[in-house]
Amino acid sequence: MPRPNLKVVLPGLMLAMVLAMLDNMVVGTAMPKIVGELGGLSKLSWVVTAYVLGTTVSTPIWGKLGDLYGRKKIFLTSILLFLIGSMLSGAAGEFTWLNDQITPMTQLIAFRAFQGIGAGGLMVGAFAIIGDLVPPRERGKYQGLMGGIMAIAMIAGPLVGGLITDNYSWRWIFYMNIPLGVAAFFILVSFLHLPTKRTEHRIDWLGAGLLGVGITALVLITTWAGKKSPDGYAWVSPQILGLAGLAIVTLAIFILVQLRVPEPILPLHIFKNRNFSLVSGIGFMVGFALFGAVAFLPLYQQTVQGASATNSGLLLLPMMLGVMTTSFIIGTAITKTGKYRWYPIIGGVVMTLAMFLLTRLDDHTSKTESTVYFVILGLGMGFLMQTTLLIAQNSVEMKDLGVASSTATFVRSIGGSFGVSIFGAVFTSRLKSDIGASLGPQAAAQVDKVGGNLQADQLAAMPAPVREGFLHAIAFATSGLFWWALAFAVMVPVLAWFIKEVPLRSGADNKDADGAEIRPLVAVE
Repeated sequence: MPRPNLKVVLPGLMLAMVLAMLDNMVVGTAMPKIVGELGGLSKLSWVVTAYVLGTTVSTPIWGKLGDLYGRKKIFLTSILLFLIGSMLSGAAGEFTWLNDQITPMTQLIAFRAFQGIGAGGLMVGAFAIIGDLVPPRERGKYQGLMGGIMAIAMIAGPLVGGLITDNYSWRWIFYMNIPLGVAAFFILVSFLHLPTKRTEHRIDWLGAGLLGVGITALVLITTWAGKKSPDGYAWVSPQILGLAGLAIVTLAIFILVQLRVPEPILPLHIFKNRNFSLVSGIGFMVGFALFGAVAFLPLYQQTVQGASATNSGLLLLPMMLGVMTTSFIIGTAITKTGKYRWYPIIGGVVMTLAMFLLTRLDDHTSKTESTVYFVILGLGMGFLMQTTLLIAQNSVEMKDLGVASSTATFVRSIGGSFGVSIFGAVFTSRLKSDIGASLGPQAAAQVDKVGGNLQADQLAAMPAPVREGFLHAIAFATSGLFWWALAFAVMVPVLAWFIKEVPLRSGADNKDADGAEIRPLVAVE
């Protein structure tokens, strides 16, 4: 593909990625106003859960559909679905003919799930299209750039959401997707031309259904487990045990189906490649340790360090700048040298160091000291995030490029979901333990009422000794999470050590990472 054309296409891909990342980040800041207008406080968490569920379930399916039917048309379809879901979400509660049958909050939850299905194809499609357009040897710098865009979106999300919610209607956090999505759509329609193969296809609908049910059960477990009713259930409750049984049975049947159908939705043979299996394991560990522990940092910043909701997002900016800078530098270095094996090893070591430093957080840690820790964590992430995806793509045949990209993203998401759930239970346990030791069992019992929803104004209303006890307990609980995260982070450089340095394919290569012949691409979308 001519380079000038790639430079035109790249902004369209970035816009699509920003849509997927930004939308999930902006909603949190608008939730109080959404609940104030639509009601349904008991269903509050489902506004986020429905989006995550739709994204997670659809991610591997989008990857396979792109491999089967051509990535351009599938990617454009995902953009359209996302935009329709955005318009419907913004209009939730305004369908007067529907309000009598379905409450406005239930409408929003359903529309968010639909939007999440479209979002599942945006991230996977963007990375897979880069894989189609750019040989692995040159892919690093582009994926590094896109990794930086992801980091910016993660930081900008809460800031943009707060700005829109404070000055306009909350509905505009969804409506703002329309001009961005339309721009991305027309750029890609006009300038994106992808090679594809002419073959007959059969969709593995049974496999897709089993995978969807199994993943849904897993996501619901990570969402509900370890929480008090009505927001969730105990780990050993019939509901959680039933979901676990459903997940085990459906995923076991799914594996059997994938071994027998001619065109599986998730080709299991890709896991026979050592590098692909290793980076999948690394992705799970990174998601579990990183997203599981970092999810609780805003609470620490807003309560213990006294930052506002907006400023807590700004305090994480150095971490994302570390991700962006390292991703771009490493991507450029991989393009020049073709070498990549040492980067995930270094990234794992740096990430482990950062997790150890974050165990030092307490109620006296300054913002400057914690910022240094965040920068180190961001540097480690920059070594890992895009490098592991590059290795995954280089480990499979071109016909499996989409499903390899989606699987890498999916495994990391599942790791993060499990991390947030398990660390949430650990956080609450440590919080109650420390409060009980310093303030007594009656104070510890109040944790179930406030828990992770403790607000700065609630703290300010407490007597000074009680407030100090709560602040110490929050810091104690937060630092303890990083001891758990450290145990998983240590596994990252260990797994990375066994990665085999396989030459990155160039445009002239016709072999995959194991030496298998790559099928020629003979048509153009």
